[in-house]
Amino acid sequence: MTHLAAETYLAFIALGFGVGAYGTLIGAGGGFVLMPILLLLFPEKSPELLTSISLAIVFLNALSGSGAYAFMRRIDYKSGLLFAVATIPGAILGALNTGGVPRRLFDAIFGVMLLIASVFLNLRPNLAENSRHVYHPDKHQMIRHLVEADGVQFDYAFNPWVGILLSLFVGYVSSFLGIGGGIIHVPALVYFLNFPIHVATATSHFILVIMALTGTIVHIVNGTFGQGVHHMISLAIGVVLGAQVGARLSQFLKGTWIIRSLAVALGLVGLRILVLVIEAKV
Repeated sequence: MTHLAAETYLAFIALGFGVGAYGTLIGAGGGFVLMPILLLLFPEKSPELLTSISLAIVFLNALSGSGAYAFMRRIDYKSGLLFAVATIPGAILGALNTGGVPRRLFDAIFGVMLLIASVFLNLRPNLAENSRHVYHPDKHQMIRHLVEADGVQFDYAFNPWVGILLSLFVGYVSSFLGIGGGIIHVPALVYFLNFPIHVATATSHFILVIMALTGTIVHIVNGTFGQGVHHMISLAIGVVLGAQVGARLSQFLKGTWIIRSLAVALGLVGLRILVLVIEAKV
């Protein structure tokens, strides 16, 4: 990619700020917002190049946001490390497979995946209410107790093997599509593993640091990443700042709002991508 003009740098910094703020707010890393925009802005570029840019930005966003969430003591480090390690094999395989998929097929897969996630969340409108349930774990479950910086306490339990299998799947899909994985991991942590919604968003961000870094390293080794370094730098400036804003905004929003916001965003983006795929065939 050629060097960017000053106006373009500013536009990408602003885009990065929005991606960072919203992605951190809902624990999704921002890749699901950034990738569709990159697909629209660069229709001639390969999926491999665009996912390499997106994953690098997801890594920086997650790193910045995790720092803010760590200060709030919202991250479940023990569970997060377990799931992060499980995402690594999938992240490596996903990054390697992206280069073998034609652009139009990639766009179609991306759009359908977003619509499926949106429908799932809309069918589970009370997903966030899990954060107030009392759990009675059995011997096969991992028991967790978390106290936030403001004194709010959470007790929950989950089957670690379910979390490992889900994380392996999330690692592959997110790295393959360049979206970070939070749009899958957050609802999975809440619905299948009983995580409180705010703990899920913070822990998901922590997991994204390791997972997105893994995918980015694969692209660096393959020589793909260097082609998009100019866009990545300008996006990175905005995303690091935006992540701090998003983490702090999360303190004032209810879990239900976060889930509903995520569902609407996924649906709109998925529809837009599929419309473009259909128009390209006409």
